Amino acid sequence: MNKDYYAVLMAGGVGSRFWPVSTQQLPKQFHDMLGTGQTLLQNTFERLSKIVPQQNIFILTNACYNDLVRSQLPNITQQQVVLEPAMRNTAPCILYAALKIQKENPNATMMVAPSDHWIEDETAFINDVQMAFNFCKSTKALMTLGIQPSFPNTGYGYIEYDKTTTNPIKKVSQFREKPDYTTAKSFIAQGNFLWNAGIFMWDVTTVLDAFKANQPKLYTLFKNGVSSYNTDEEYNFINENYAKAENISVDYAIMEQSDNVYVLPASFDWNDLGTWGSLYDKLDKDTQNNAVVNAKVLATSAKDNMIRTSTDKVVVIDGINDYIIVDKADVLLIFPKAKEQDIKETLQNVKATFGEQYG
Repeated sequence: MNKDYYAVLMAGGVGSRFWPVSTQQLPKQFHDMLGTGQTLLQNTFERLSKIVPQQNIFILTNACYNDLVRSQLPNITQQQVVLEPAMRNTAPCILYAALKIQKENPNATMMVAPSDHWIEDETAFINDVQMAFNFCKSTKALMTLGIQPSFPNTGYGYIEYDKTTTNPIKKVSQFREKPDYTTAKSFIAQGNFLWNAGIFMWDVTTVLDAFKANQPKLYTLFKNGVSSYNTDEEYNFINENYAKAENISVDYAIMEQSDNVYVLPASFDWNDLGTWGSLYDKLDKDTQNNAVVNAKVLATSAKDNMIRTSTDKVVVIDGINDYIIVDKADVLLIFPKAKEQDIKETLQNVKATFGEQYG
């Protein structure tokens, strides 16, 4: 296994559309959402360790989740857990991690990946990552893996690429914001648009050069701490300076500003597990097309439901179709699948009405 390969797992999000299971205290990446015996974080770590040495995998997360990460990944060191003392989107934490990695290994090629995606064909995933790593080393490219769209989804950003080349790796023309349905349909029809999955690969020097050129203020802020990184002084520097960073995504910060951006259309299946509906799509169904996790269900004239309990509870439903039914110790959610995007707003209403402890 190549000692110059590194990975950064993004594990700081809250996943509020998976409420009430995913909460501020215990977000979705720390749950076994599919009933496989592994949390999403554990599953992603295991997948990446097939191409990246385990000691070279860093977990980027909020400081309050340090104990959760260490308990779920007991074989990693504390230095592998890169803690954010404040929420500042993806650019600051990726820059911070890249500087730490460069100090440890100036020859590193690194990838950045969310910790809550579900990928079944791991062989195809590893092959795609290897191809991207090889390209980054030879071309000094900022790379991303794009997902072949299966329908005109309005919940993802899109990557438009140059379709004049026959090479498997394409030059990115531009990144496009989340479209409306009509625009998404036109993207699909054109044939050179991919979903932006937030999976990136680059040589560590290349990405730092991009930050230096496009975000000089942000780069200087974190570059000033290099002497402390990977030492006992790092904690104090980051605690004092991290909150000064601009709240900006890596897409805005460098990807959309650079001319050396490439995309590989992914050959693997992919699900970002962003909502209960996306989880429903991945699960096995019973004879009435109900998806069930951690429950014993007796369903009469009830179909197409997503049902989950925190224990092996008996759930009896009659005449309910296309609903999300989630039972937790102190919350019961019964919500139309068609309105799943409203769960985030509903959570805010619940916290405002009953208290923050429910979120």
